[in-house]
Amino acid sequence: MKKATNFVHLVSLHDSPVHPDAEKELKKYCREILFIPLPKSAVFFNLLRGFFSPLPMQVAYFNSPRAHREIGAFIEKHRPDRIFCQLIRTTEFVRSRKDIPKILDYMDVFSKGIERRIGKVNFLSRPVFRMEHRRLLKYEREIFSDFEERIIISAQDRDLVDHPEKNKIRVIANGVDTGFFRPLPAEKKHELLFNGNMNYPPNVESAEYLVTQVLPLVHQKNPGVRVLISGASPSPRILALKSASVTVSGWVDDVRDSFTSSRILVAPMQSSIGLQNKLLEAMAMRMPCITTTLSNNALGAVSGEQILVADSPQTFADQILFLLANPGEAEKIAEAGHRFIMENFNWKKQNLQLAEIIGNAGKK
Repeated sequence: MKKATNFVHLVSLHDSPVHPDAEKELKKYCREILFIPLPKSAVFFNLLRGFFSPLPMQVAYFNSPRAHREIGAFIEKHRPDRIFCQLIRTTEFVRSRKDIPKILDYMDVFSKGIERRIGKVNFLSRPVFRMEHRRLLKYEREIFSDFEERIIISAQDRDLVDHPEKNKIRVIANGVDTGFFRPLPAEKKHELLFNGNMNYPPNVESAEYLVTQVLPLVHQKNPGVRVLISGASPSPRILALKSASVTVSGWVDDVRDSFTSSRILVAPMQSSIGLQNKLLEAMAMRMPCITTTLSNNALGAVSGEQILVADSPQTFADQILFLLANPGEAEKIAEAGHRFIMENFNWKKQNLQLAEIIGNAGKK
C-alpha cells in the first residue's frame, strides 16, 4: 500500500515586503506558497468598502477582490483536504465553501481587545472603536457556524466568545521551542526587560506603564535599576521613553540576547488578549516573571510559586524590589516557572493536539 503523504500549501497576505530569509525558511515546510501583496492603495479601498459594510475593519483590511480571485484559484488548483484559517481576518475568503472541511484559529478574542481600548483612545476615535467592537462581536459569533472545527489560545478567551456553543471551541495554547528558548549564561546588563512588537498598542501601553508608573517607585529605593525595552518597530511613544535608565533596542537579531542580558521579565499587560509569548519564552529560559492577573489567567501559572502577579504600580514595584533583593527566591520562582513551561507548553505536545483536530475536521 502506498504511504499517504501530507503537504502544506500556504497562502500569505502581506502589507510589507517578505524577507527572503522568511520565504526560504517557509519553503522547508510548504509544498507551495502563494504570497499576496496588499499595497497601501488596496488597503485604502478595502477599508473604504469595509466601512460601508457590516464587516469588522480588521477583516475588511485584508478583504481585497484580487485576494479572493487568487485564493479561489489556488484552492481549485490544489484541492486541499482541509483549509486552516489563521485568525478571523482570513475567513471571508473561504467561509462560504462547503466542499472542504475548514478549521478556524480564533487565536484570541479581538472584540474584547478592542473593548478594553475604547476608554484609552482619544474621544474622536471612540465612536470608531465602539463600531468595531460591535462588528467584531457579531462577526466572531457568526463565523462560528461556518467552520467544522475551531480552536483558541486559552480558556479565558474561549469564554469571551459570544456564542451559545462556545464550549465546542478547542483550547490549544501556544507552544514554545524549548530547545531554542533554553537557559543560557550571559552578563546581566539590565535588571528589567519588556519585549514584543513595540508598535502594537497593548505593548506600547504596557511599556509606558512600566517606565512612567512603576520605575519611579522602584527608583525611590533602588535608583540603579535599568530597563530594556526590546522589539521591532518602536513607536514614537516608545522612543520617547529613552533615558539613562531605559534602553530601547529596536529589532534584535536574536531575541534570546534580550532575555539573557536581563534579570526579570516584567509584563504589565493592561488590555491585551490571548496568551503572552513573552512569558512563555522568558520562563522557558528560566527567568523570573512578573505580570498582571489578566495575563496570568490565560497562562495558568501558580502566583507566588511559578510567577509573580501584580495589578498596581506599587505592587509591581514591590515585587521587582523583592526579586532583586532576594536572588535565591528569584531563582526558585524561575526554576518553578521553567518546569511549568516544560510540562505544559512544549511545542510537540501542542502540535499533536492540533494535528488531531485538523485530521478529524469534517468527520462525523
